[in-house]
Amino acid sequence: MKVKKFIAPTMPEVMQKVRKDLGADAVILNSKVIHQGGFLGLFKKKNIEVIAALDKQPHKPQPEKKPVLPEASKEKPNQNPNTIPNPRSVNTEDGVLKEIRDLKKWMELNTASQLPDYPVSYQLIYQHFLQQGIDDDKARQLVDGMVQEQAEPERSSESYTNLLSNQLEKSIQAGTFGGINYDKQFVHLVGPTGVGKTTTIAKIAANSVLKENKKVAFITTDTYRIAAIDQLKTYSKILDIPMEIAYNLEDYNKARQKFEDYDLVLVDTAGRNFRDEKYVKELGEIIDLDRDIDTYLVLSLTTKSSDLKEIYNQFKNVPLKQLIFTKKDETSTFGAMVNLCLEAEIGIAYITTGQDVPDDIEGLSPRKIAELIVGDYGNE
Repeated sequence: MKVKKFIAPTMPEVMQKVRKDLGADAVILNSKVIHQGGFLGLFKKKNIEVIAALDKQPHKPQPEKKPVLPEASKEKPNQNPNTIPNPRSVNTEDGVLKEIRDLKKWMELNTASQLPDYPVSYQLIYQHFLQQGIDDDKARQLVDGMVQEQAEPERSSESYTNLLSNQLEKSIQAGTFGGINYDKQFVHLVGPTGVGKTTTIAKIAANSVLKENKKVAFITTDTYRIAAIDQLKTYSKILDIPMEIAYNLEDYNKARQKFEDYDLVLVDTAGRNFRDEKYVKELGEIIDLDRDIDTYLVLSLTTKSSDLKEIYNQFKNVPLKQLIFTKKDETSTFGAMVNLCLEAEIGIAYITTGQDVPDDIEGLSPRKIAELIVGDYGNE
């Protein structure tokens, strides 16, 4: 058996390498996301690594068997969705191979776990949702909606992405998506320590100044960490943005008055242990959460789904407009993001990746979330 490693930026590219080198009979043993290159840990590029193998032993020819024509039957076909469906007619060799692979996966899944009564194609995408970290009840909810919309989808990532995107839009109707629209002058970023609030504020500011030509200012209430103040000062100098430090509510109100003529004032808050019940109370003693402001909760994609829910519950009494997720480059599963959006019925403003200011930030939509969840599924 010949075993070889292949690396490429996307799954279709790496699969093309596998087919070119080992042929159509190659077997995929393992695949994972890796990050290579960069400088001092920054600007690393995402790649897909695949371990593939080819059995070099020739297969013994099987004696030709004459086809037996089935007799016509008046019995109704078995409607149980858990029975193996009759193979559909396909016009190409690739279609036959894909049908066989899907049936093989379906049989493996049905022997390994109890799955809902979905058609084979949806049982596989349901299992993919679980592997992405989507909770079982929410995975079923999404697949149920997808089945109702299209009974038998095309087996491609594009088809599944379209169906999932539509279901997310229907399921999160109470939430809005996309970045800041400047309808509020003051924007607060809150969240636990270590999620990257200060860097995210710098990215939003840079986009607003450089791309939207807005007049922007900074206020920081993160007086617990000298490094956080120095970091924001550095960004303010680079972007030529004024900055004020607020140690208490009086300082905060003075800063608001000073920047009342600005288009956007971004407020950086202190990151604390999210299990500390005093955090939100102390936050309210420094900034006025009841004023005419927008507040965004910043969370890390590397945080466990259960912890994300606990963090959100800590801030549920704060009038949150949207979520912001960071550290996209540090994970390959995005189901926890979907879990929280569905459970809290709240939308997402941005997703960030890496430390590059201002490039490593993008507005998020149900379509982009679906692309992250589905990935190259269906094209493999």
